[in-house]
Amino acid sequence: MERPALNIALQGGGAHGAFAWGILDGLLEEGRFEIAAITATSAGAMNAVVCAHGLRTQGPEGARAALSQFWNRISTARGPFSPVSLNAIRKALDPFGLFKAASFQWFDALTSVASPYEFNPWNFNPLRDILQDVVDFEGLRASPPFKMFIAATNVKSGRAKVFKTNEITAEVALASACLPYLFQAVEVAGEAYWDGGYMANPALWPLFYEADLPDDVLLCALNPQSLDNVPRTSAAIMDRLNEITFNASLIAELRAIAFVQRLLADEAMGDMLKDRYRAVKVHAIKADEALKGLGAASKFNTDWDFLTGLRDQGRLAWQTWSAQHGQSVGRHGTVDLARDFLDR
Repeated sequence: MERPALNIALQGGGAHGAFAWGILDGLLEEGRFEIAAITATSAGAMNAVVCAHGLRTQGPEGARAALSQFWNRISTARGPFSPVSLNAIRKALDPFGLFKAASFQWFDALTSVASPYEFNPWNFNPLRDILQDVVDFEGLRASPPFKMFIAATNVKSGRAKVFKTNEITAEVALASACLPYLFQAVEVAGEAYWDGGYMANPALWPLFYEADLPDDVLLCALNPQSLDNVPRTSAAIMDRLNEITFNASLIAELRAIAFVQRLLADEAMGDMLKDRYRAVKVHAIKADEALKGLGAASKFNTDWDFLTGLRDQGRLAWQTWSAQHGQSVGRHGTVDLARDFLDR
Protein backbone atom coordinates (compact mmCIF):
# COMPACT_ATOMS: atom_id res chain seq x y z
CA MET A 1 0.00 0.00 0.00
CA GLU A 2 1.16 3.51 -0.78
CA ARG A 3 1.98 5.64 2.22
CA PRO A 4 0.09 8.92 2.67
CA ALA A 5 2.17 11.87 1.50
CA LEU A 6 2.89 15.07 3.39
CA ASN A 7 4.38 18.43 2.57
CA ILE A 8 6.54 19.63 5.47
CA ALA A 9 7.01 23.32 6.34
CA LEU A 10 10.00 24.05 8.59
CA GLN A 11 10.44 27.37 10.37
CA GLY A 12 13.81 28.84 11.24
CA GLY A 13 15.02 29.47 14.77
CA GLY A 14 18.75 28.86 15.16
CA ALA A 15 19.49 26.16 17.72
CA HIS A 16 15.74 25.73 18.23
CA GLY A 17 15.83 23.97 14.86
CA ALA A 18 16.90 20.90 16.84
CA PHE A 19 13.23 20.53 17.81
CA ALA A 20 12.39 20.13 14.10
CA TRP A 21 15.29 17.67 13.83
CA GLY A 22 13.41 15.57 16.37
CA ILE A 23 10.18 15.82 14.37
CA LEU A 24 11.93 14.62 11.22
CA ASP A 25 13.74 11.90 13.16
CA GLY A 26 10.44 10.57 14.52
CA LEU A 27 8.76 10.77 11.11
CA LEU A 28 11.60 8.91 9.40
CA GLU A 29 11.79 6.25 12.09
CA GLU A 30 8.06 5.56 12.03
CA GLY A 31 7.94 5.33 8.24
CA ARG A 32 4.20 5.98 8.17
CA PHE A 33 4.29 8.90 5.73
CA GLU A 34 6.12 9.83 2.56
CA ILE A 35 7.70 13.27 2.34
CA ALA A 36 6.50 14.86 -0.89
CA ALA A 37 8.12 18.26 -0.39
CA ILE A 38 9.81 20.41 2.23
CA THR A 39 9.61 24.18 2.24
CA ALA A 40 11.99 25.68 4.75
CA THR A 41 13.85 28.71 6.03
CA SER A 42 17.09 29.26 7.97
CA ALA A 43 17.65 26.37 10.43
CA GLY A 44 14.73 24.66 8.70
CA ALA A 45 16.65 24.88 5.43
CA MET A 46 19.60 23.15 7.06
CA ASN A 47 17.37 20.34 8.27
CA ALA A 48 15.76 20.07 4.83
CA VAL A 49 18.94 19.71 2.76
CA VAL A 50 20.62 17.36 5.27
CA CYS A 51 17.52 15.17 5.49
CA ALA A 52 17.20 15.07 1.68
CA HIS A 53 20.86 14.12 1.26
CA GLY A 54 20.65 11.28 3.74
CA LEU A 55 17.38 10.00 2.33
CA ARG A 56 18.76 10.07 -1.21
CA THR A 57 21.93 8.18 -0.38
CA GLN A 58 20.91 5.70 2.32
CA GLY A 59 17.17 5.89 2.88
CA PRO A 60 15.38 6.86 6.10
CA GLU A 61 18.12 5.58 8.42
CA GLY A 62 20.67 7.48 6.38
CA ALA A 63 18.62 10.64 6.75
CA ARG A 64 18.43 10.18 10.52
CA ALA A 65 22.19 9.60 10.68
CA ALA A 66 22.92 12.65 8.51
CA LEU A 67 20.77 14.90 10.70
CA SER A 68 22.52 13.64 13.83
CA GLN A 69 25.91 14.17 12.21
CA PHE A 70 25.02 17.73 11.16
CA TRP A 71 23.81 18.83 14.59
CA ASN A 72 26.78 17.17 16.26
CA ARG A 73 29.08 19.15 13.97
CA ILE A 74 27.22 22.32 14.95
CA SER A 75 27.84 21.56 18.61
CA THR A 76 31.59 21.05 18.10
CA ALA A 77 32.40 23.64 15.41
CA ARG A 78 35.44 25.79 16.13
CA GLY A 79 36.55 29.21 14.93
CA PRO A 80 36.02 32.86 15.89
CA PHE A 81 32.54 33.04 14.36
CA SER A 82 31.40 29.47 14.90
CA PRO A 83 28.16 28.65 16.71
CA VAL A 84 30.28 27.26 19.55
CA SER A 85 32.22 30.52 19.89
CA LEU A 86 29.02 32.56 19.81
CA ASN A 87 27.73 30.28 22.53
CA ALA A 88 30.96 30.85 24.47
CA ILE A 89 30.45 34.61 24.23
CA ARG A 90 26.92 34.18 25.51
CA LYS A 91 28.22 32.14 28.45
CA ALA A 92 30.98 34.63 29.19
CA LEU A 93 28.42 37.42 29.43
CA ASP A 94 26.08 35.33 31.56
CA PRO A 95 28.11 32.39 32.98
CA PHE A 96 25.39 31.04 35.26
CA GLY A 97 22.42 31.69 32.98
CA LEU A 98 20.96 34.10 35.49
CA PHE A 99 19.92 36.75 33.00
CA LYS A 100 19.18 34.61 29.94
CA ALA A 101 17.61 37.02 27.43
CA ALA A 102 19.52 39.94 28.97
CA SER A 103 22.81 38.30 28.00
CA PHE A 104 21.55 38.20 24.43
CA GLN A 105 21.01 41.95 24.59
CA TRP A 106 24.59 42.43 25.73
CA PHE A 107 25.75 40.25 22.88
CA ASP A 108 23.49 42.20 20.52
CA ALA A 109 25.09 45.43 21.74
CA LEU A 110 28.53 44.03 20.93
CA THR A 111 27.56 43.17 17.37
CA SER A 112 26.02 46.64 16.95
CA VAL A 113 29.42 48.28 17.40
CA ALA A 114 30.69 46.94 14.07
CA SER A 115 29.18 45.25 11.04
CA PRO A 116 30.23 41.76 9.90
CA TYR A 117 32.04 43.47 7.02
CA GLU A 118 34.26 45.10 9.67
CA PHE A 119 34.73 42.43 12.34
CA ASN A 120 34.72 39.52 9.84
CA PRO A 121 36.30 40.93 6.65
CA TRP A 122 37.32 37.43 5.50
CA ASN A 123 33.66 36.39 5.55
CA PHE A 124 34.40 33.26 7.57
CA ASN A 125 31.30 31.12 8.11
CA PRO A 126 31.76 27.69 9.74
CA LEU A 127 28.36 26.55 8.48
CA ARG A 128 29.73 26.55 4.94
CA ASP A 129 32.33 23.89 5.74
CA ILE A 130 29.85 21.80 7.72
CA LEU A 131 27.26 21.84 4.93
CA GLN A 132 29.80 21.02 2.23
CA ASP A 133 31.15 18.12 4.31
CA VAL A 134 27.75 16.66 5.18
CA VAL A 135 25.71 17.29 1.99
CA ASP A 136 26.42 16.33 -1.63
CA PHE A 137 24.57 19.23 -3.22
CA GLU A 138 25.39 18.24 -6.79
CA GLY A 139 23.93 14.78 -6.25
CA LEU A 140 20.95 16.28 -4.43
CA ARG A 141 20.08 18.53 -7.38
CA ALA A 142 20.47 15.62 -9.80
CA SER A 143 18.23 13.13 -7.98
CA PRO A 144 16.30 14.65 -5.08
CA PRO A 145 14.13 12.34 -2.93
CA PHE A 146 11.48 15.07 -2.64
CA LYS A 147 10.90 18.62 -3.80
CA MET A 148 12.50 21.44 -1.85
CA PHE A 149 11.80 25.15 -1.56
CA ILE A 150 14.33 27.27 0.36
CA ALA A 151 13.51 30.90 1.16
CA ALA A 152 15.90 33.84 1.51
CA THR A 153 15.39 37.61 1.63
CA ASN A 154 16.75 39.69 -1.25
CA VAL A 155 18.64 42.54 0.43
CA LYS A 156 18.09 45.11 -2.34
CA SER A 157 14.47 44.40 -3.28
CA GLY A 158 13.29 43.38 0.19
CA ARG A 159 11.37 40.49 -1.39
CA ALA A 160 11.38 36.81 -0.62
CA LYS A 161 13.24 34.60 -3.03
CA VAL A 162 12.32 30.92 -3.08
CA PHE A 163 14.97 28.61 -4.52
CA LYS A 164 13.68 25.37 -5.99
CA THR A 165 15.36 21.97 -5.83
CA ASN A 166 17.48 22.34 -8.96
CA GLU A 167 18.84 25.69 -7.68
CA ILE A 168 19.84 24.63 -4.19
CA THR A 169 23.52 24.89 -3.27
CA ALA A 170 25.43 25.35 -0.03
CA GLU A 171 25.34 29.11 -0.68
CA VAL A 172 21.54 29.02 -0.99
CA ALA A 173 21.24 27.26 2.37
CA LEU A 174 23.66 29.78 3.91
CA ALA A 175 21.70 32.67 2.42
CA SER A 176 18.52 31.36 4.00
CA ALA A 177 20.23 31.41 7.42
CA CYS A 178 22.24 34.62 7.06
CA LEU A 179 21.65 36.87 10.07
CA PRO A 180 22.81 40.29 8.81
CA TYR A 181 24.37 41.43 12.09
CA LEU A 182 26.57 38.30 12.26
CA PHE A 183 27.45 37.47 8.65
CA GLN A 184 27.94 39.28 5.39
CA ALA A 185 25.10 38.97 2.91
CA VAL A 186 25.40 35.79 0.86
CA GLU A 187 25.62 36.25 -2.90
CA VAL A 188 23.76 33.84 -5.17
CA ALA A 189 23.79 34.49 -8.93
CA GLY A 190 24.89 38.08 -8.36
CA GLU A 191 22.19 38.92 -5.81
CA ALA A 192 22.73 39.50 -2.09
CA TYR A 193 20.53 37.66 0.42
CA TRP A 194 19.80 37.68 4.15
CA ASP A 195 17.89 35.26 6.36
CA GLY A 196 14.65 34.10 4.76
CA GLY A 197 12.75 34.44 8.04
CA TYR A 198 12.25 38.16 7.48
CA MET A 199 9.96 37.60 4.50
CA ALA A 200 9.02 33.89 4.47
CA ASN A 201 9.26 31.71 7.56
CA PRO A 202 8.68 29.42 5.78
CA ALA A 203 7.17 30.12 2.35
CA LEU A 204 3.97 28.12 1.94
CA TRP A 205 2.84 29.39 -1.43
CA PRO A 206 5.24 27.25 -3.53
CA LEU A 207 3.40 24.16 -2.32
CA PHE A 208 0.14 25.36 -3.88
CA TYR A 209 1.51 25.98 -7.37
CA GLU A 210 2.93 22.49 -7.83
CA ALA A 211 0.16 20.36 -9.32
CA ASP A 212 1.63 17.00 -8.31
CA LEU A 213 1.99 17.75 -4.58
CA PRO A 214 -0.54 16.58 -1.99
CA ASP A 215 -2.90 19.01 -0.28
CA ASP A 216 -1.68 18.16 3.24
CA VAL A 217 0.84 20.54 4.84
CA LEU A 218 2.45 19.82 8.20
CA LEU A 219 3.78 23.04 9.72
CA CYS A 220 6.59 22.70 12.25
CA ALA A 221 6.24 25.99 14.11
CA LEU A 222 9.18 27.01 16.29
CA ASN A 223 8.37 30.63 17.09
CA PRO A 224 5.70 30.89 19.81
CA GLN A 225 2.49 32.49 18.57
CA SER A 226 0.86 33.29 21.90
CA LEU A 227 2.18 34.68 25.16
CA ASP A 228 0.72 34.32 28.65
CA ASN A 229 1.76 37.73 29.97
CA VAL A 230 2.65 41.14 28.59
CA PRO A 231 6.47 41.51 28.63
CA ARG A 232 7.65 44.30 30.92
CA THR A 233 11.44 44.09 30.94
CA SER A 234 13.60 45.31 28.06
CA ALA A 235 14.91 41.79 27.45
CA ALA A 236 11.42 40.26 27.43
CA ILE A 237 10.16 42.95 25.06
CA MET A 238 13.00 42.30 22.63
CA ASP A 239 12.32 38.55 22.80
CA ARG A 240 8.67 39.08 21.99
CA LEU A 241 9.47 41.43 19.11
CA ASN A 242 11.79 38.75 17.73
CA GLU A 243 8.99 36.18 17.87
CA ILE A 244 6.43 38.50 16.26
CA THR A 245 8.83 39.57 13.50
CA PHE A 246 9.69 36.02 12.50
CA ASN A 247 6.02 34.95 12.57
CA ALA A 248 4.59 37.84 10.55
CA SER A 249 4.99 36.40 7.06
CA LEU A 250 3.65 33.00 8.13
CA ILE A 251 0.56 34.56 9.72
CA ALA A 252 -0.15 36.46 6.50
CA GLU A 253 -0.01 33.25 4.46
CA LEU A 254 -2.19 31.34 6.91
CA ARG A 255 -4.73 34.16 6.78
CA ALA A 256 -4.87 33.79 2.99
CA ILE A 257 -5.31 30.02 3.31
CA ALA A 258 -8.16 30.50 5.80
CA PHE A 259 -9.85 32.94 3.42
CA VAL A 260 -9.67 30.47 0.51
CA GLN A 261 -10.94 27.68 2.77
CA ARG A 262 -14.01 29.77 3.63
CA LEU A 263 -14.66 30.49 -0.05
CA LEU A 264 -14.41 26.83 -1.03
CA ALA A 265 -16.71 25.83 1.83
CA ASP A 266 -19.37 28.28 0.69
CA GLU A 267 -22.06 26.42 -1.28
CA ALA A 268 -22.55 29.29 -3.71
CA MET A 269 -18.84 29.91 -4.36
CA GLY A 270 -17.18 26.53 -3.88
CA ASP A 271 -18.10 24.91 -7.20
CA MET A 272 -16.97 27.95 -9.16
CA LEU A 273 -13.60 28.19 -7.44
CA LYS A 274 -12.56 24.56 -6.92
CA ASP A 275 -10.81 24.41 -10.32
CA ARG A 276 -8.73 27.50 -9.46
CA TYR A 277 -7.93 27.00 -5.79
CA ARG A 278 -6.81 24.06 -3.67
CA ALA A 279 -8.46 23.01 -0.45
CA VAL A 280 -5.30 22.93 1.62
CA LYS A 281 -5.36 20.64 4.64
CA VAL A 282 -3.26 22.25 7.35
CA HIS A 283 -1.67 20.34 10.23
CA ALA A 284 0.76 21.70 12.80
CA ILE A 285 3.21 20.70 15.48
CA LYS A 286 3.98 23.69 17.67
CA ALA A 287 7.03 24.02 19.89
CA ASP A 288 5.40 26.49 22.28
CA GLU A 289 5.60 24.26 25.34
CA ALA A 290 9.06 22.89 24.56
CA LEU A 291 10.51 26.38 24.08
CA LYS A 292 8.50 28.09 26.81
CA GLY A 293 10.72 30.35 28.87
CA LEU A 294 13.60 30.19 26.38
CA GLY A 295 14.51 33.60 25.02
CA ALA A 296 16.26 34.59 21.82
CA ALA A 297 19.62 33.99 23.50
CA SER A 298 18.97 30.25 23.53
CA LYS A 299 18.94 30.25 19.73
CA PHE A 300 22.74 30.47 20.05
CA ASN A 301 22.98 27.63 22.54
CA THR A 302 24.86 24.83 20.80
CA ASP A 303 25.50 22.65 23.84
CA TRP A 304 24.98 19.03 22.78
CA ASP A 305 22.77 18.30 25.78
CA PHE A 306 20.57 21.29 24.91
CA LEU A 307 20.28 20.27 21.25
CA THR A 308 19.53 16.62 21.96
CA GLY A 309 17.03 17.66 24.62
CA LEU A 310 15.13 19.67 22.03
CA ARG A 311 15.45 16.76 19.59
CA ASP A 312 13.87 14.40 22.11
CA GLN A 313 11.01 16.82 22.70
CA GLY A 314 10.53 17.08 18.94
CA ARG A 315 10.40 13.29 18.65
CA LEU A 316 7.79 13.13 21.38
CA ALA A 317 5.78 15.88 19.70
CA TRP A 318 5.84 13.89 16.44
CA GLN A 319 4.74 10.68 18.16
CA THR A 320 1.88 12.50 19.87
CA TRP A 321 0.75 14.18 16.66
CA SER A 322 0.99 10.98 14.61
CA ALA A 323 -1.07 9.04 17.16
CA GLN A 324 -3.73 11.71 17.49
CA HIS A 325 -3.96 13.12 13.96
CA GLY A 326 -2.07 10.85 11.56
CA GLN A 327 -5.25 9.18 10.36
CA SER A 328 -6.55 12.57 9.18
CA VAL A 329 -3.88 13.01 6.51
CA GLY A 330 -5.53 12.96 3.10
CA ARG A 331 -8.97 13.49 4.66
CA HIS A 332 -9.08 16.82 6.44
CA GLY A 333 -6.91 19.36 8.21
CA THR A 334 -6.35 19.20 11.96
CA VAL A 335 -5.69 22.88 12.68
CA ASP A 336 -8.27 25.53 13.42
CA LEU A 337 -6.44 28.44 11.80
CA ALA A 338 -8.69 31.09 13.34
CA ARG A 339 -8.20 29.68 16.83
CA ASP A 340 -4.55 28.68 16.71
CA PHE A 341 -2.91 31.32 14.53
CA LEU A 342 -5.28 34.15 13.60
CA ASP A 343 -7.68 36.48 15.36
CA ARG A 344 -10.34 34.62 17.28
